[in-house]
Formats: sequence, C-alpha cells, structure tokens
Amino acid sequence: MATASHSPSSPQPFKLILGSSSVARKHILEAMGLEFQVMTADIDEKSIRRENPDDLVMVLAEAKADAIISRLNIADYQKEGNQPTLLITSDIVVVHEGIIREKPTTKEEARQFLKGYSGGHVSTVGSVVVTNLTTGKRLGSLDKAEVYFHDIPDEVIENLIDEGVVFRVAGGLLLEHPLTLPFVEAVVGSSDSVMGLSKEIANKLFHDALSA
Repeated sequence: MATASHSPSSPQPFKLILGSSSVARKHILEAMGLEFQVMTADIDEKSIRRENPDDLVMVLAEAKADAIISRLNIADYQKEGNQPTLLITSDIVVVHEGIIREKPTTKEEARQFLKGYSGGHVSTVGSVVVTNLTTGKRLGSLDKAEVYFHDIPDEVIENLIDEGVVFRVAGGLLLEHPLTLPFVEAVVGSSDSVMGLSKEIANKLFHDALSA
C-alpha cells in the first residue's frame, strides 16, 4: 500500500490542513515529512457529550472538521486541476478505571488524575478523521493504547502541575515529558497514538481519502 509519507526529493501529492493547535500533533506530522498549514476548530468540546469514549472522540473529531469547513470557501478547493486538499482532525481521551478523562481544569483535578495513574495504568482512545476537501470524501478511524506507570513521586506530580502543561493534554497524561518518562513502565500500542495522532492510521487515511 502506498503511504502519504514522501521523501524530500518527491513533491507532496496533496495539500494538508491540520485542524489542531496541538504541538504534539504538529511534531508528529513534521516527523512524517509532511508540509501542512494549521487551522483550529475553536469548538466548545464540553458541549458535546457521549458516554462511550469511542463515540465521543469520533464525534468530536468530526465536529472539529465541520467547524473548520464552515469557515472555508469549499468551491476554492474543488476547482478542476487543483491539487487535492486534505483536512485532518483528531481527538483523544484518557480512560482510567472506566471513567473518561479529558483535559484537567483545576490543580486539584490534575493532582487527582496523576496520583491515580501512579503505580497503575490508563487507556487512551483516539480518533483520526481525514476529509478530502476536493471530493468531499471523509474517513475516520479509532486507535487505542495502554500506558503502565511505576509509582510517580508526589514531588514530580507537583512539578508537572506547576509547569502547567498537564492542563493542555487529555487526562493530564504526558508520555514524552522528561519528568514523566522515567516513570513509564510500558506502552502497549504506539506512543504517537498516546500523544494524539497515530502515524500509521494517518497514513492509511491519507491514502484512502485520495483514492477514487
């Protein structure tokens, strides 16, 4: 199967819009060798609720795509001869002891989340949605992973909270952070999925969205 990654010597066969302000997702696409522009959905995620995490992340990724598309002049992307443009949106939640956890909103909530992970494990449920703005074709997929932790010292938890980055990620879960990484015992699944975007799934959806 052909993939969307390309070598520097071959031009990228499509234009790409990342519908996210996530630094981690930007880094993942850059690591894939892709050129892209960034647009944010600016939706009220808390207003969209589903009990099932699979349903929640898929509905949120689709809502982000719809919000971005509503601000575009789609006719510009459908002109004959234009290079196709793909829009990628995604969402991720952390599930701990059966409870969906999104971005913590207070220090106490972040502390509760992180203490709960210490010596235990969490699951991540992520969605990726790719919309071909030229043809209207939309495809989506789910990806799941599990992260197992050693005991995380209270001092490390407090330092993470003081730094503030935990408030910008689902469940306050930071896999690649230098303070957290030493306490990660194992990851079942792909680390890029835990960080918010599976390279393997993104590549497959890019390929399929470009197919007739």
